[in-house]
Amino acid sequence: MIVTATTDPRSEYTTRIARWNAAVARGERRHQIVANLRLLTAALFVLAAWLGLSRDALSPGWMLVPAAGFFALVVVHARILYRNERAVRARRLYERGIERLDGQWARSGPDGVRFLDGHPYARDLDLFGPRSLFQMINVGKTEAGEETLAGWLKHPAALDEIRARQGAIAELAPQLDFRETLAVVAAEAHVGRTSAIDRWASLRPVGLPPWAGVLFFVCGVVTATLIVAAVFGRVAGSVVLAWLFVQGAVFYRFRTRIAETIRRIDAASDDLALVREVMETIERTTFTAPWLVRIHGRLMADGEPPSRRIARLQTFVSILNQYQHNPYFRFVGLPLLVGGQVAVAIDCWHAAHGRHLTGWLQAVGELEAMSSLATHAFEHPADPFPLLMASGARFEAEGLAHPLLPDAAAVRNDLRLGGGAPHVCLVSGSNMSGKSTLLRAAGVNTVLALAGAPVRATRLTLSPLVIGATLRVDDSLQDGYSRFYSEILRIRAIVEEARGPIPVLFLLDEILHGTNSHDRRKGAEAIVRALVASGAIGLATTHDLALTEIAGALGAQAANVHFEDTVVDRQIVFDYRLRPGVVQHSNALALMRAIGLEV
Repeated sequence: MIVTATTDPRSEYTTRIARWNAAVARGERRHQIVANLRLLTAALFVLAAWLGLSRDALSPGWMLVPAAGFFALVVVHARILYRNERAVRARRLYERGIERLDGQWARSGPDGVRFLDGHPYARDLDLFGPRSLFQMINVGKTEAGEETLAGWLKHPAALDEIRARQGAIAELAPQLDFRETLAVVAAEAHVGRTSAIDRWASLRPVGLPPWAGVLFFVCGVVTATLIVAAVFGRVAGSVVLAWLFVQGAVFYRFRTRIAETIRRIDAASDDLALVREVMETIERTTFTAPWLVRIHGRLMADGEPPSRRIARLQTFVSILNQYQHNPYFRFVGLPLLVGGQVAVAIDCWHAAHGRHLTGWLQAVGELEAMSSLATHAFEHPADPFPLLMASGARFEAEGLAHPLLPDAAAVRNDLRLGGGAPHVCLVSGSNMSGKSTLLRAAGVNTVLALAGAPVRATRLTLSPLVIGATLRVDDSLQDGYSRFYSEILRIRAIVEEARGPIPVLFLLDEILHGTNSHDRRKGAEAIVRALVASGAIGLATTHDLALTEIAGALGAQAANVHFEDTVVDRQIVFDYRLRPGVVQHSNALALMRAIGLEV
């Protein structure tokens, strides 16, 4: 049964933190009790040994009683510590949720900086890196989950997939118990696409034939029979030695492949129990959203649950570990060819299910990524899903805000591009007035919308869009590029993208500000005109009021909008409200005077 949350996020998280605090406290008390009992049983063992061996006051057999008690307590103690560790992880899950609600999420959690890798607009929109969108919304605990979420943020989905994800997010958002269990269990497993177990699954099997396992089993049975017969004097020792020589020759033929099979699984075996538990968590959950049903169906496509198949592999690996690390087991298993039998069983499992294991791990990653978006939706219940239009170039937002800003600090604005509204808005305004934040708000909300997530707006309607941005353009000492040259290269790529089948949403910050006013005016108009002619929509900010004349040259396809500020007692005050028209003044001199420069 799935228990869903019925209260607001902060209240729910606070309640669960208190619950896990109590569980951790109980676990610590049990830990102390069992630790003391272990010391007591160890002392009793020493006492029994002293009385039995030195004083002859007790039979030495009494030493077995505290010894058995000690080892039983070791098992109990391990389970208590394991539960405590999970309780601490669950508590931390909700503590981080409170940090997100308080706007303190940037202090911890992976920032995904490794996913930048030359993406055309990820740096411009702070998708990855410190204080990024990824760092805020990611709750995934596995490499697979992080990679899947990063892929969704970097690559817009098709409309059908977006709508399917929206349904899955709506179903998962209130299911805190399921998301908690998945996160706590997955935190122990490394199920990423580059993890040892996934690398093992993606390799071709070594190629041990199934009949070799039967042959090894038969050899083992014959060996055991001959040894027993020799012990009872029914068979001469020379016969046993001759047979062992024959058996060794049989084993020698397969020794290289057996050694390779064992070497491979040794590197991948540590996470099998945890991967099985992750699978069990998913398998025992019933979903109704088509996207979630599809993921569940991929795991159950062949009828038998993945957890059972992995459990069989675990059994083989457990026997192998005993064979390798337990000298008593190895002494018995070596002449019975146990190592060869288990190696064949592992390689046959690999041949039958290795390709499925890769798919199972990918499904876990997708479900973790969906859990991240569902957590984001749960923590922002006022954020709606966008309305998606199948064609055209449209971005129509009411109450648009930047998702990385706390709700209390964000100022919401309306913005309409495309359709019956202008296709481009020239945004003028003073330094620090909110121009770049508006561009990023439009871009980041588009990323969220096309990933299937809710958006930070009262309402958002948009069509499929390709983002092109120049909010962070730097010079390159290695390439010998100036900042201006780097910018025009980026703009060229955006113009070329605009000629493609999907409309572009361009976000040009301080367009061409690295050149003189005359060239900037002519170049900016030509660029904006080319983008609009290609069906693109977007925003371009500028300090140069001469560029605001571009709107007049483009007619109804363009409009001027601006941000204002006021100076009160030598302090500049911004209201971050978007207004129609061109800004009428600059605050550059006021800013310089505010920091003590005599200008």
